[in-house]
Order: sequence, then C-alpha cells, then structure tokens
Amino acid sequence: MTLACELTTDTHTGAGLPVPFAVAGTGLHLPPKIVTNKDLTRNLRTSDEWITARTGIRERRRLAPELATSDMCVAAARPALEAARLTPADLDAVIVASYTADQPLPSTSAIVKSALGATRALALDVAQAACASGVHAVLLAAHLLQNPSISTVLVIGADCASRVIRPTDRTGGVFFGDAAAAVVLTRAETAGAGLLSYDIGSKLSYAVQIPGGGSRLPTTADTVAAGAHYVSMDGPAVWETATTRLPESVTSATRQAGLAPTEVDHYFFHQANINILQETLRRLDIPADRAPITLDRLGNTGAAGLFTALHHTTTAGRLRPGDTYVMCAIGAGFHWGTLCLRQA
Repeated sequence: MTLACELTTDTHTGAGLPVPFAVAGTGLHLPPKIVTNKDLTRNLRTSDEWITARTGIRERRRLAPELATSDMCVAAARPALEAARLTPADLDAVIVASYTADQPLPSTSAIVKSALGATRALALDVAQAACASGVHAVLLAAHLLQNPSISTVLVIGADCASRVIRPTDRTGGVFFGDAAAAVVLTRAETAGAGLLSYDIGSKLSYAVQIPGGGSRLPTTADTVAAGAHYVSMDGPAVWETATTRLPESVTSATRQAGLAPTEVDHYFFHQANINILQETLRRLDIPADRAPITLDRLGNTGAAGLFTALHHTTTAGRLRPGDTYVMCAIGAGFHWGTLCLRQA
C-alpha cells in the first residue's frame, strides 16, 4: 500500500520552477584501493556475514593518503563535462557538496574551480547537511538556472569519510567509503522539464556528529586524543529517522508534482544502507528496479551517493527524455529532502 502522510512542521515544500533544465552529463571517480569485508575482519571484531546482513555492503573504496576530496571532485568533473560536450570555461557555477572539505579555508569549491580552469564560474560549497548535501546542492543549482545569466551548473558530491572514521570503529569502519560523482545541469528548451517540486526538512539531532574542530570545541591535543574529530553515530536513531522521513518526504514531493510515488520512473537515493533503502521502497510500493543500488560495492559515500546512482542510470542510457526522477537523501543534523524532476 502506498504510504499516506501529513506534512510535519519540520519540512518546507515547494512547487516547480518555470525555466526548464536537464541532466547533460555525469561523471564518477572511485579511488583504486578496494577494501573488502574480509579485509576489515583483520582489524575489527566483525564478519563478512554480519556486515552484509546489516548493511548490504561488500566492499568500499579508500582514497590514497596524499590525495584529498578536491582531487576526487576534479576527477569526477572531467568525464561529466566530456559527457555534456562542454569545457570548464562553459561553466557558470561549480557547487561542491561535501562534509569532508580539504581544509576549513579556503573552500573546496574554489580549489576545484581553479584546478578545472572554470575561470568565470561561481564557486559554492554545501557542507554541513552531510549526506543530504547533494539534494541541497541540486536545489540550489535549479534556482540558479532560473537566472538568465546562468545556463550551465556543475554539481559535485564527494566525501572522503575514511579521514573522519575512528580506525577501531566497528560501525563507521564498515559503512563508509570514499568517492565523488558529478552532474552537469544545463538549461533546456523542453517545457515542463527540470524541477517539478521539492520537500526539504530538518530537525536538530546529535545522533550523528563530529563534535570536535568547530567553535564550540576547537581543536586541541585533548580533543584529538579523545577522538572528538571522528564521526559518532547512533544506529537505531538513524534507522528510525530515515525510515520515517524518507517515505514522508517522497510522498510529499511527488504529491506536489501531481504524481504518486509509483508513477515516478527513477529513484536516486542516498546510498546509506540496503535495509533502509528496502524499507523505504516497501513503504512506498516502489519496484526495486527503479532504484539503482551502488552501496554494495561502494559503501556509504556521503554526498556522492545519490549521484553515483544517477551516474549508473545515465551511463546505461536509461534516463530518457520525458522521464520523471526523484533525488532523495537524509544526513546528519538531521537533514532530509526530496526533489522531483523531469528530464528534458
């Protein structure tokens, strides 16, 4: 049965935007180092069977120590631009969604813009919505494209979670992987394409957090020794919030677009956990073949996750003109959101 829900006061919904746009190209970068479940059992008290049953993850990638998030961003952006038949000089904006910036200052988007040679592009970062940052970034891009001076936006989701995971953390160590994925969005001529509707929500929670390194708990020898700069995660709280908010958000956004969830052609979800994804699909009556899975071989790649799913479908030639698609994610904070779109 399709889930029925009422809007909560924690969400903001919006209708579509008049200027159409389309996915013109996508790109993906995966660090070459693969870490399998078997590899993890050498240092963590776990097993391949335990990890697979609870997460659906069999392997994940790890970025080389001499590289940073921006390096993955640039490596994902280049094939996306090539697929769109554009050059960096054509870009009006570069938006980077990541909670693992190269450093506090300067911004990762400025580093990426410079490395690409996108000299005239706006450089914008979307950071502290964590795994939901990709949804926020595409919503920002959709609104930028309403401006007549902006016709091409590069959005990159990238996270290097291995840098913020405690080496002995049985939960974080098995869940997270490093990756970057990019999408080029361009103005289109097809009426009715682009953003049809959205549902964005948030409710303060410290169930997933990195407490150290900010103005409340600045970096000191003591905070480093205490591991305050690593991610901590309350798994049951994540499960309860995700399996409630994601179906609610999808239902709200698709309703705003005049669609039922079962009428949408493609779903690009944040790749967090196979059980969360399956429960969300079950509650919405969505066939599993409409929601590509990449987490089994990539792990939870943070802001990159939903873009890896989009890339999977786009490169297979399955995102066709007129198709409707949903981008949906939840991240620390908690932040969650759903965009409902139509391809030109």
